[in-house]
Amino acid sequence: MLRDDLNSAMKQAMKAKDTKVLGTIRLVNAAIKAKDIEARSDGSDAQISEAEIQSLLTKMIKQRQDSIAIFRENGRDQQADDEQDEIAIIERFLPEQMTDDEVQDAIEAVCGELEASSIKDMGPVMNTLRERYAGQMDMGKVSGLLKARLMGGAS
Repeated sequence: MLRDDLNSAMKQAMKAKDTKVLGTIRLVNAAIKAKDIEARSDGSDAQISEAEIQSLLTKMIKQRQDSIAIFRENGRDQQADDEQDEIAIIERFLPEQMTDDEVQDAIEAVCGELEASSIKDMGPVMNTLRERYAGQMDMGKVSGLLKARLMGGAS
């Protein structure tokens, strides 16, 4: 579905002669294709899943956010603005981000479900959160929140 959405948006961008959107979508498609090729390294005809595509898009956004900080720090506002435009384009293909309260509720629900009570349970909880909420939450932030919760032993 995400692949179809990207291809449709690419066609629309071509018709509209929107070079910024077209270029960004081509970058996304190239990254997906590279991951597909990497997934086929075992000789199968596999493609990466929707969740993996969402994760890839989130990673691309995070890279651009890091670049924006560096560009702004060095007075290169035009490049920072260009990166911000790319983020806006990529975000169109991701599900809406969860609020902080929703993230906390999801962490609590999964911890309760898996009976997670110590830091040793972090891996299974993170995997479950990743599967259920791919692209909807910042997993780096979630990792910190989960670690604090598990180390604190709160239920």
